[in-house]
Parts: sequence; C-alpha cells; structure tokens
Amino acid sequence: MSVLVLVLAVSAACCLGFGFVLQQDAASHAPRSDYLSFRLLLDLMRVRSWLAGVGLMVCGMVLGALALGKGELSIVEPLLATNLLFAMALSRHRTGQRLGRQGWAGLWMLAGGVAAFLLGGRPRGGEAVTDPLRHWLVIGVVVGVALLLTAFAKRYQSGVAPALLAVAAGLLYGLQDALTRVTGQRLSEDGFATFATAWQPYAVVALGVTGLLLVQSAFETGPLRVSLPPLTAAQPLAGIACGVGFLGDQLRTDPGALAWQAAGLAAIVTGIVLLGLHPAMPEGPVGGRQKKSLLPS
Repeated sequence: MSVLVLVLAVSAACCLGFGFVLQQDAASHAPRSDYLSFRLLLDLMRVRSWLAGVGLMVCGMVLGALALGKGELSIVEPLLATNLLFAMALSRHRTGQRLGRQGWAGLWMLAGGVAAFLLGGRPRGGEAVTDPLRHWLVIGVVVGVALLLTAFAKRYQSGVAPALLAVAAGLLYGLQDALTRVTGQRLSEDGFATFATAWQPYAVVALGVTGLLLVQSAFETGPLRVSLPPLTAAQPLAGIACGVGFLGDQLRTDPGALAWQAAGLAAIVTGIVLLGLHPAMPEGPVGGRQKKSLLPS
C-alpha cells in the first residue's frame, strides 16, 4: 500500500466523518412527513450547515475516488471506515465528553482491525471478472438486500428503522465505490467517448443520490449513535465483497490469513459499535420530540 493511497483514504474518511455529523444535526429537525421522500433533500438544501456537511461528504467521495484509482478496493474500504473516528472527534468537541475506557477501546479495536485485515489479507489487484453472471449476481444481491431493508424500514418507521436505512445506504455506498473504480478505469483506458456511453457513471450518480436520501432519512428518525455505526460498518463490507466478487481483488486464502482477516473485520465492527455507543456521540431527541422548522442557519 502506497503512502499516497493511505493519505487520500484517511483524508476522505475525515471529510466524511465531519460531514455526517453536520448532516445529522440538520436532518434531525426535518419534518417527519418528508421521511424517505425526495422532499427531504429539497427541504434540507435550505439549511447552510447541511449544505456544508454535504460539501464535506462530496470532498470525501472525490478523495475516496482518487484513492480507489491508486489502490485496491479491499485496501481503501477499511481505511474509509475510520470516518467514525473523525465523527467521534467532532462530536466529542461539541459535547465535551472524554474518551474514557469505552472510547479508547473502540478506537484501538477499529484501528487494530483495519491493520489486522490489511496485514492478514494483503489485498492486491487482479484481473476483473469478465463473467457477466457473476458481475450482476453480486450487484443484484447488494441492491436486493438494500431494497428489502428499506421496505422494512418504511413499514416500521421507529425502533430499528434508522439502523436498517443506514445499513441499506452503506451497502449502496460500497457498491458505488466499486463502480467508481470501474468508471475511473474506463475513463483512463478508453477515453471520454466510451466513458459517456457506459452505464457505470450513471449508476454511480443514482446510487449516490439514493444513498443520500436513505442516510438523511436515517439521520432524521434516529440519533447519530444509532445511524452512523451501521452505515460505517456496512460500506466496507459491501465494498470488499464487490472488490473480490467482480473487480478481481485478491486476498490471501491460507487458514492463518483467513483467521486474521476474520478477526480484523470482527474488530472493525466491534470498534464501530463501541464508538457509536460512546456518550460523546449525541443521542439526539427521538420519537416524540418537537420538530424545529428548517430555517436557514
């Protein structure tokens, strides 16, 4: 892994983490009638803090795309999962909470899990899978699971709905990362004419807009500690699955390496949960709270 990929991916994670905090703060005051409707995005566009959060998220996506252009998806995705550390830092600054044992444990579990997965798996690039059946099977499974989670969350708009929407958005963002890498390769190898007529660039935009709607609906109906950890956990898992599934990323498969990879992924998820439940992550009013009107701020 090059230093450039590391810097780009961690910088992307920083922008994403800060952006998510600002977005959730604005979306938590949105009318519940906008739930899972594109009206939600139109209303939030009137809030300057939300626009700043989206701007940071876009910067993070651009930096992530640059990292994907230089490195394998299975390397970049675990590094992007560290966005929760930066969200935690901003929330900690705003709440005045110290890390404590739980915070430090979550931090080391997340960082150690990323290191264990990368060292154990030693991801490397390979030839992209040309079998269209396998290609569409992976995409279909990811999109299908996201649709099922969204349908369930739409039917039951309380309780686990924010977490379900966050997982669905994370799955779509992981697939978006994979298609972003394909799009970048197509542009650099085949030129703009071929790039403009391919379906992948338009799928990247569609996935980005849909994921944004799901994330804002999750932020609207649940506190950051409920919505952000599932989002952060689902995205790298989906990205790694797509990378291995149809982009040709290769991981070591001997028993020792598989054990390290499994332990690393488990540590990443555990660290994300511990950080998400930390008191520094704002609980936010949920359920019967009184909504504030969305006025420019």
